[in-house]
Amino acid sequence: MTRDLAGKDLTRANLSGTKLAGANLRATTLHAATAVHADLSGADLTDADLTDANLAAANLAGAQLAGADVTGADLRDADLGGADLTGAAGMETAQLDGARGVPAADAD
Repeated sequence: MTRDLAGKDLTRANLSGTKLAGANLRATTLHAATAVHADLSGADLTDADLTDANLAAANLAGAQLAGADVTGADLRDADLGGADLTGAAGMETAQLDGARGVPAADAD
């Protein structure tokens, strides 16, 4: 069963350790939410607001993050392998130390 949380306001929610693999979180507000060690693999986070969210050590492998805002997000030690970050805002301010699968910056 796929969880559908599309468009929900989960500001400051504590989702640490939750299993939301494949969940629909499209356009969900996760501002300042905590999802440490959460399983978000394959989740649809298209256009989601992840500003200042703590996603340290989260599994985001294969997640759709196109158009998401990750400004100030803590993605340290997260697995981003195969994640789609096309058009994601705020990558330059996200904490990415130890994150795996981080796409290389576009070369100009």
